[in-house]
Amino acid sequence: MRSARWIGFAASRYLRSKKKDKSSSPLSILAVLGIGIGVLALTVILGVMNGFQLGFIESILEVSSYHIRVESFPDGEEGEALKQKILSIPQVRSAVEFQEIQGLIQGTRRGQQISIIRGIPEDALVRDAGMAEKLSFESGSFDLSSDNSILLGAELALRIGADVGDEINLLSISGLFPEEAETAQADFVVKGIFRTGFYEYDLGWGFINIDQAGLISGTGKTRTLGIKLTNRWQDEQILHVIKTIPGLETADITSWRDYNRAFFGALRTEKLLMFVLVGLIFIVVGLNIFQSQRKAVLERREDIGLLRAVGASDIGVRFVFAYNGLIIGFLGAGMGMALGLLIGFNISSFFTGLESIVNGAVHLLNVIVSSVGGASRLGEGNFAIFSPTVFYIKEIPCRIIPYEALIIFLFGLLSAAISSWLASGRVTRIRPAEVLRYE
Repeated sequence: MRSARWIGFAASRYLRSKKKDKSSSPLSILAVLGIGIGVLALTVILGVMNGFQLGFIESILEVSSYHIRVESFPDGEEGEALKQKILSIPQVRSAVEFQEIQGLIQGTRRGQQISIIRGIPEDALVRDAGMAEKLSFESGSFDLSSDNSILLGAELALRIGADVGDEINLLSISGLFPEEAETAQADFVVKGIFRTGFYEYDLGWGFINIDQAGLISGTGKTRTLGIKLTNRWQDEQILHVIKTIPGLETADITSWRDYNRAFFGALRTEKLLMFVLVGLIFIVVGLNIFQSQRKAVLERREDIGLLRAVGASDIGVRFVFAYNGLIIGFLGAGMGMALGLLIGFNISSFFTGLESIVNGAVHLLNVIVSSVGGASRLGEGNFAIFSPTVFYIKEIPCRIIPYEALIIFLFGLLSAAISSWLASGRVTRIRPAEVLRYE
């Protein structure tokens, strides 16, 4: 251990060599900055992407698909007994029955809007805390106590011109084929207008009382039980446990993986490709470190020859440069990760400040242009990175996943260390006798 201390001493001495030393180079500082910028960019970009993607996924799972579904779930005492057995499973968080119907909704405006109307119990939000968290009511409240109560998505209510207290008409359509189609018509009173943060649901979804849904659809009490878990990745395990419950051995049970498979797969591919594209920064920085360390090996031939002459091995000398790269990687990745976490946890303030700077600069340029008699303007100073007119969001989400942050940090650290180790391969070509002969 004592003989290996010289490696760290030599590496740190080379890293902080004074400017008058011919071996000094600004490339070490540039390498640290390059790795730091790469880690910072990847941390913030993936954090924002996770915020958007997880928000969509959670809206789908909490509002629509659930984690596990039991089709044709019985009603009455039998269904209640089975539901209690399911709720007794430790990993099960909630279990709520529902029915879905498709139909056309018409409000005060002309035209109709195709919608999915889901019938749920009037105490659904009490039994399902996840759904209660995702449903944000802009007006009214969650009130399905009467048979003619309906809750509408905010965009759907806007499209048909409905507000709380207004009466709307629902034309339900059931049947797989046109010749089998059955229709039913009913009037409802809007009791609440909600947002989920997912445009598709806010535009095309509504909720009514589950008993009324059975009457309108003509399916009676044929219901589906939606089950939510504390950990959605345990769905396959819990699915097999549910099938062992007497009375559910032959039930049609599916998990959330069977719903929106294409959508979830697209999000996963998008994230992977973004990870790879932004990760190319580390390859560029690694190549720069490789070239700078090769140059350092040539500039320090005398030092290397002296070290070899006093007994240092090829591997030992190579570790000096690898240790140097490790220090560069640690400093760059550490600073980049610290800034990335700082920006990520304050992402809204960061983008607000950035937008203020851009809008201030535009306003200043407009003043300058106006003062010199220019007629054209550069803009009105309404620049927004995530404009609500383009993105269906109220605030910028950012979620930094710990294991992803660790992977990003290791990318920055190892890219510098591996590049330095590969560049130090020229050490084996240096012969101490040849170097010292000319010194």
